[in-house]
Amino acid sequence: MERVLTALMDLVVPPASMVMLAFAWPTLSFLRALEWALKALTKEDMRGKVVLVTGASSAIGEQVAYEYARRGANLVLVARREHRLFAVRENARALGAGHVLVVAADVVREDDCGRLVADTISYFGQLDHLVNTVSLGHDFLFEEAGDTAAFPHLMDINFWGNVYPTYAALPYLRQSHGRVVVNASVDTWLPMPRMSLYSAAKAAVVDFYETLRYEVKDEVGITVATHGWIGGEPGAGTETQAQAQVQQWTKADTALPAPGGQAVEEYARAVVDGACRGDARVRRPGWYDVFHVFRAFAPDVLGWTFRLLLSTAPAPPTVAGTGRRALVVAPVGAPAAALPAPPVRPLIEYPAAVAG
Repeated sequence: MERVLTALMDLVVPPASMVMLAFAWPTLSFLRALEWALKALTKEDMRGKVVLVTGASSAIGEQVAYEYARRGANLVLVARREHRLFAVRENARALGAGHVLVVAADVVREDDCGRLVADTISYFGQLDHLVNTVSLGHDFLFEEAGDTAAFPHLMDINFWGNVYPTYAALPYLRQSHGRVVVNASVDTWLPMPRMSLYSAAKAAVVDFYETLRYEVKDEVGITVATHGWIGGEPGAGTETQAQAQVQQWTKADTALPAPGGQAVEEYARAVVDGACRGDARVRRPGWYDVFHVFRAFAPDVLGWTFRLLLSTAPAPPTVAGTGRRALVVAPVGAPAAALPAPPVRPLIEYPAAVAG
């Protein structure tokens, strides 16, 4: 009897749900538009509030910091490259940021995350937004990887690099009724070839925050932002020969946005706008949403598409004698860098000046 009931449900529920959704879609779209308009009128004023941005030394994190600076927020800039943080700090001040605190830290180390949050509270006395933008992408088939030592590093950056800062900041975000902003990717629900570990880590991140959303309820807001393939680091100069070679192997590029993609600045602006409105999710570009339907009801279409793309893609260079290519990964939207990264000397600078 149970098998018959299950088989009947398999036949009836999917088409019936689609019919109900088709009739309800206009009403749902209207209600969503009203909700968006109401949130736009009651957008959070960030002047004088404290925003902690991880991965702020380049690419998405840097541009997110600038967007908050334009809104008059106080900033805590976190990354491993301290010299880049100083440059971002000066730019943020020029754009209207209040106090800007620089903290060099590694977000995959729990003790570093506890330290950077403690320093934020010690200096500002509060924390209103935590923005996790750290990402490390790759562009290789799983079996082509010649060095598995980088596998844990990819998972650490893309998953634990979000979880540890959130764990340290959550008690203070509860006090301020603040918000966590997460930089994810369309790969979380649209798995792409050559991005297996990246997609897995980002999917874990999204599931983690969607679960956390129910645990924190209305005490802490959570905005999950997903992007398609976006361009490289704004303001980057001409590529070196080594960077050009790495660009062929990595998801990140260093100069122009990929065809059909969007600029990093536009994505960062959409993320901050959504966070200030209190949006639960921000997706750019929005047309990627259509693939939700294909994945749920016609997954074979995506499979055929990927096979077609792979069959026409040029073969990457391989490591002689192994049939495998050298594994190279790089921060998404930033210049590629070889692994492992150099150790970081903890540094905190307390600036006295206030941008005017």
